[in-house]
Amino acid sequence: MTITPHQTLASLVTGHHEVVPILEKYHLDFCCKGKRTLKEACDESELSLEKVIQEMEVLTSPEEKINLPFGEMSAEQLIGHILTRHHFYVKQTMPTISGHLKKVVSKHGERHPEMVNVLALFTAVTEEMTLHMQKEEMILFPRILETEKLFNVGGRPCQPPMYINGPVRMMEMEHEQAGAQLQEIRQLTNDYIPPADSCTTYKVSLAELKEFEKDLHQHVHLENYLLFPLAEKMAGSFLV
Repeated sequence: MTITPHQTLASLVTGHHEVVPILEKYHLDFCCKGKRTLKEACDESELSLEKVIQEMEVLTSPEEKINLPFGEMSAEQLIGHILTRHHFYVKQTMPTISGHLKKVVSKHGERHPEMVNVLALFTAVTEEMTLHMQKEEMILFPRILETEKLFNVGGRPCQPPMYINGPVRMMEMEHEQAGAQLQEIRQLTNDYIPPADSCTTYKVSLAELKEFEKDLHQHVHLENYLLFPLAEKMAGSFLV
């Protein structure tokens, strides 16, 4: 994306919500003062226009599409990708989305009461996903890595397959619950389409929610259909 000094803050955010963290980092109000151009906003705040544009262009540059061979990856490789790509994204994004939703509810909650429900649902998702990822990172993933290590060297586990299977079933149930909550959010927001009277923050929050759901689908696919079956297959081999 080519960013010019004469684009308004509102138009920048509407076209590419990825720039929001940069605007917020420098306290550039893209909502109430969204009609200002990027140059005007930087001049008022005594910021380097060139530096701000450079940071925005990094975030909006098209990523190279790399088809990773997930089906050929080891459990260790899959876990590494899940942690660095998906867990990191979720941890970084949830507080930002929550903050934007709270602003939307405070300003538009009376006219759009559905957003009150959206905030409540996303708050639940945030709390549950935080605990969910902790359980994966502290319990399940280390168990899978231990199982793979023993499987590769021909060792024997000190725990039966339920050591893996039980936590896997629990994680799958929690995946299903998070997916259902985000589906309800999508229904409440009419597939993330902002209403005619929505402000910039309103539009940004819906774009962020849409991206969050997309990432969750990719995240869950890798775990439910690649990592977990691989882990259970290795654990089951010790019964033979």
